[in-house]
Amino acid sequence: MSQIIDALQWRYAVKKFDATRTLTAQQIDTLTEAFNLTATSFGLQPVKLVVVADRRFRESVLKHSMNQQQVVDASHLLVFCIETTLDTAFVNAYFDRVKEIRDTSDEILKGYKDYLTNLFTTDTEEQKALWAIKQAYLTMGNVLTACALEKIDACPMEGFDPKGYDEALGLSEKGLRSVLVMPVGYRAEDDMFADFKKVRKPLAETVLHF
Repeated sequence: MSQIIDALQWRYAVKKFDATRTLTAQQIDTLTEAFNLTATSFGLQPVKLVVVADRRFRESVLKHSMNQQQVVDASHLLVFCIETTLDTAFVNAYFDRVKEIRDTSDEILKGYKDYLTNLFTTDTEEQKALWAIKQAYLTMGNVLTACALEKIDACPMEGFDPKGYDEALGLSEKGLRSVLVMPVGYRAEDDMFADFKKVRKPLAETVLHF
């Protein structure tokens, strides 16, 4: 069996973390690099990652996390956020990066730039927010796989109060809005869920070949 399948068989949504163990700075760097290298629509990266190590802060947001203790006991808490201002300046910043990194001329970029500028001018705020949220799910999926390959335990969560997190982290002032959270660290030895067999449909029911 391949390394990645072995890793994905090993991982599960951790229900109980070992609160005595902490990830290294290098491990966190690996996860943040994986986050930053995730493919996003148009390459625009409308998602930002907040890495929370402070246990006291995590205790303060437990009430906004449906009292899921993983938020506190994990080594770190990852908060996936979307940018709330997706406008012409946002698009321009992307093309400025393209020019800086690839030295691409304005003439070559113009058609694509005009297309995206028009798209982000005509789409509603709701449409743009939905688009950005989809990118947040892409990044979480990629980080979740990176965790499995690095033998870092994780628990992806939708069950939290975004408004509570936004206020606690001051995200609105930063032009951000929380979408997903994921505690990361090491599973506790007595987490019984670690030994449960995965419940998945057979491949024949989930994959179609033509």
